[in-house]
Amino acid sequence: MIKENLIKDFFARDIRFDGIKRELEVNLSERKIISLVGSRRAGKTWYFYYLFQKVPSPMYINFEDIAFRNLSPEEFFEVIKIFSEIKYPPQNLLLDEVQNLKDWSVLIRSLHDREFKIFITGSSSKLLPKEISTQLRGRTLSYILLPFSFKEFLKAKKNNLRPEVFEERGVLLKYLKEYLTYGGFPEVILSQSKEKILKEYLEEIFYKDFVERHEIRSLEFGKFLFEFCFQNFSKEISFKKVKNFFGKKISDTTLYSYVEKLQDTLAIFFVERFEKSFYLRRSFPRKVYVVDIGPSTILRFEEDFSRRMENVVFLELLRQTNINPLIEIYYWKDSSQYEVDFVIKEGIKVKKLIQVTYANSFEEVKPREIRALLKAKEVLKCENLIVITWDYEDEKECSWFGKKGKIKFIPLWKFLLE
Repeated sequence: MIKENLIKDFFARDIRFDGIKRELEVNLSERKIISLVGSRRAGKTWYFYYLFQKVPSPMYINFEDIAFRNLSPEEFFEVIKIFSEIKYPPQNLLLDEVQNLKDWSVLIRSLHDREFKIFITGSSSKLLPKEISTQLRGRTLSYILLPFSFKEFLKAKKNNLRPEVFEERGVLLKYLKEYLTYGGFPEVILSQSKEKILKEYLEEIFYKDFVERHEIRSLEFGKFLFEFCFQNFSKEISFKKVKNFFGKKISDTTLYSYVEKLQDTLAIFFVERFEKSFYLRRSFPRKVYVVDIGPSTILRFEEDFSRRMENVVFLELLRQTNINPLIEIYYWKDSSQYEVDFVIKEGIKVKKLIQVTYANSFEEVKPREIRALLKAKEVLKCENLIVITWDYEDEKECSWFGKKGKIKFIPLWKFLLE
């Protein structure tokens, strides 16, 4: 039943965007449904507020609001009528937490057929990216929204630093260390209670997006696996070893089911080893990364800046997939255990090989990092070799046992800001 008074009250409220403009730019010209996915607390609703100021004749609805509870798809057209009477006929529909509407996909397809431009988002605890693509059958363009990048972090801090000025570079590096410690969740950046909020986020993601969403039965094993991933980010992990820790209490089916469900939270990502064979890729251990480095601070037992740098680089590479969907991210390792942190593939070609190291000079870069790049260069036929450092910049011709290559050394701050 339509709650007309509550609906009018909702539409009477001003929607103002006074936050940080995100770097994400969605395609507004395509006649496609735009779906925004991402972990909780990444700022999806605020991004809708930003779009509200940008698109013509917008109508924003949050389906978690009491005005739209228990609404049927048929009744939604009455909502459009009410909005048109008090404001204007809407052209762009921004539908937040759309999964709360019964038979939401039927309504979205019907609205799309009626020439409305539609934007949708939903909580990762109730609506998964694969469910969006399945239900909307090729009608949607999906974008992933992550917590703040370092560039957005600096905007939130209201700092326009000039790295070329020596003393300002020092302030920039100080902010970078803060970003590597507490991450980029918007609420956390300006809060004085960072650890408390991050701990609550960690619990919220675990219980709402993992346990409740997937009806996890083995809470003990689920908690172990979840915290294991957040503690071992930027590391190669073997799930067989994880299973052996629990013995016969956990089956292979449960293990791999839980691993897949962890990915559905959009808080944990797994990167495969680069291999042309699909079977081999799946048989090797995967590397794990987390959606934000902040929550891992609550669980850490040691200083781990090099790993934190690597995780932040992964997130920056993941953001680039919004612009170029052909980008695929892998790591590389050979039988001699030489490893390259990131292999960036576009189509059938390997475009970049990237190492990440906490180094301030060429002497601090471990020889093994250089050797791995030169070996991978030969195997993968890629000339674009990059080492991301803490604050060392140069370009050098390097060689090792007949293998040669020009390597660019780029400071992390520069990589993140460019």
